[in-house]
Formats: sequence, structure tokens, C-alpha cells
Amino acid sequence: MSQTTMSDGALSILVFAAYHSLVSGEAVTRVVLDDGKGHKADAEGVREMEQAGLLEPEGERGVLTEAGRDRLAKLIETLRHSA
Repeated sequence: MSQTTMSDGALSILVFAAYHSLVSGEAVTRVVLDDGKGHKADAEGVREMEQAGLLEPEGERGVLTEAGRDRLAKLIETLRHSA
């Protein structure tokens, strides 16, 4: 999937992870899929990322795989160069 277009649902998961990484200054390796307060990651996006080998869902959280962390880093780099 590294060279294919991601759906908006999958992209929203990475964008949210990018936000947290930019705000904290730290690498994000885990994402919240369901905060228990009504905010949930897009289910199709989660499945898409899992099938692409970018995310390993673990209940209410998901772990970005090495490929997922690489994709996140590329997204952040693209954002920085586009701003």
C-alpha cells in the first residue's frame, strides 16, 4: 500500500497521529481507535490499514507497524514541506 492512495478513513487515522506527533514532538507508535467517549477511528480505515500492514489493532488502541510508522513520518514530512 505504500504507493497507493489511502481512503479518507485510513488517512484520517494517520492525520490524527501526525497531529499528536507534531504537538508533542515525539514519535507516535500507538493510536486510539475508541476513546470510550464517542470518538472512534473510522472502522473501514482501520481495516484498510490493517490489511495494508500499517496497523495492528489491539482492542481500543492500535499499534503502528514499522511500515505504518514510516508512512506517518512521510506524511509529517510532506506537511512540513507543504506549509
